Amino acid sequence: MCGIIGYIGGKPAQGILLEGLRRLEYRGYDSAGLCILDKGRFQLRKKKGRIEELAAALRKEPAGGLCGIGHTRWATHGAPTDANAHPHTDQSGKLSLVHNGVIENYTQLKERLAAAGHTFTSQTDTEVLAHLVGAHYEQAGNDLVEAVRRALKEVIGTYGIAVMHTDHPGLIIGARRGSPLLVGLGRDENFLASDVSAIVAHTRRVVYLNDFEIVTLTRDDFQVTTLEAAAVSPQIKEVEFKAEDVERGAFPHFMLKEIFEQPRTVENALRGRINHDEATARLGGLNLNAGELRAVDRIIFVACGSALHAGMVGEYLMEDLGRVPTEWEYASEFRYRNAPVEKHTLVFAVSQSGETIDTLAAIRESKRRGHRTLGIVNVVGSTIAREVDGGIYMHAGPEIGVAASKTFVSQLTIMSLLAVLMGRMRHLAATRGAEILRELEAMPSKLERVLAENDNILAIAKKYCDARSALFLGRQYNYPIALEGALKLKEISYVHAEGYPAAEMKHGPIALVDPKTPSVFICPKDGVYDKVMANIEEVKARKGPVIAIATEGDAEIARKADDVIYVPDTVDCLTPLLTVVPVQLLAYHIAVLRGCDVDKPRNLAKSVTVE
Repeated sequence: MCGIIGYIGGKPAQGILLEGLRRLEYRGYDSAGLCILDKGRFQLRKKKGRIEELAAALRKEPAGGLCGIGHTRWATHGAPTDANAHPHTDQSGKLSLVHNGVIENYTQLKERLAAAGHTFTSQTDTEVLAHLVGAHYEQAGNDLVEAVRRALKEVIGTYGIAVMHTDHPGLIIGARRGSPLLVGLGRDENFLASDVSAIVAHTRRVVYLNDFEIVTLTRDDFQVTTLEAAAVSPQIKEVEFKAEDVERGAFPHFMLKEIFEQPRTVENALRGRINHDEATARLGGLNLNAGELRAVDRIIFVACGSALHAGMVGEYLMEDLGRVPTEWEYASEFRYRNAPVEKHTLVFAVSQSGETIDTLAAIRESKRRGHRTLGIVNVVGSTIAREVDGGIYMHAGPEIGVAASKTFVSQLTIMSLLAVLMGRMRHLAATRGAEILRELEAMPSKLERVLAENDNILAIAKKYCDARSALFLGRQYNYPIALEGALKLKEISYVHAEGYPAAEMKHGPIALVDPKTPSVFICPKDGVYDKVMANIEEVKARKGPVIAIATEGDAEIARKADDVIYVPDTVDCLTPLLTVVPVQLLAYHIAVLRGCDVDKPRNLAKSVTVE
């Protein structure tokens, strides 16, 4: 959550910082601010609300200078107000700091500082950290790096910070623990950011900081050290995507653009990973040989949100095709449980950003227990990608919409490949493996056919956009898609929705059925088709409207459902790749019709980096 941008170079900083904040707004949009050092004085501007509020303030009162830091906030401590917006200054007013994360012991630190004469103007933990660094500054002989180092040793919690001081006009300091931070390397200019999307228009050469590392950044150089002052030899990486990849193009919203990018997303996830000769998948990034993979006797997917729903599909895939006992776990619960985990268990962390704090904590717990831990992540160079023993990149490109879409289908694609790989090492016949791989390769064109249903889905959305509640129901492989559909509707349209296995409806949720509550049934022609059709009959008998997601050519369901969205036929295990698209589009159109900001839904941020 929250976004950080810093710039030092030969260009006016205001425009660069403001542009970076706009690209980071999906990470937090309660308030925003920037601080630019100009002629020995801070130009501090910060405003409650969206970035445009800050931009308007800067049009009235521009901030000059060539060095500055900026921040867009997702509120944790203190309500969204001008006073609580970052950057914050210290007691002297000569130090400015922005911060992502949570300082857990800020109350004790604040009390100590207040007793020493410090006064505070906000309710944030971040202002306390700024004062703490400032308090150490004089004690450290005006050595800003040492002051930051001493202050951070007192801190309990997580942080990604950027710091400036009027006494050091050519210097920005960054540090991280549990919250992402990277350095962007330009020509005669350098950048600091929490997300590469903020700086990709200026440079694609980056250095990802690790936990407990501090960077000192000048216009033409940078140095990385540890919290203990040990030198670090950083690795410079090349960013995969370009600036235009984080633009909306002709689409009204990033979410719609990313939904329509899903055929290409699947292609990218498959590229170079299919071995037709042996009817299996090629996943070298796992860093496990065939013998080690055969020795795996249990798999656990740990994730949060949409990624967890992908893990639930992964459970069905792995047990059906791979014949490996599999389960999924909320990452936020995994490290606090004392569940017995067998020696030959393989743990997969699933995360779009690779920075999700709960998932990161789960993999660290898994590794502490001695389990081989792998990742399925999208962001190259992310913390999870660096800390796991191996894994698989999604290669989905940047996803800006807060509600996951294209990365979800990428996760499903990778889990399908993984299940085929594990299955072919055990019992899965070559003919069956080859069939699934052919269907995966045909998936982009089939997804295009689902996307062609967009106008039909819009018409259905217009019928139900005023509903106050909705049910999403599916079975087996499509039960997680029911959960995902309900989550999407809740996330972006603020309509109450519940997802259930269809057969569970009569064990309670059927009490919610009435003429004003639509039920979305995911009912492709698969092994449980007749069972789901019987559940549809139960809803219709109680005058509940039914929206069915069905296989092309299914005339029977058209006679029972009020509305039908058709998807192409495929093998049962791959139906989620197709059936998820209609629920994404349905949620999108309902949200737009209700006047919601689908890319920036209230109270949410793209990457959850605080507990």
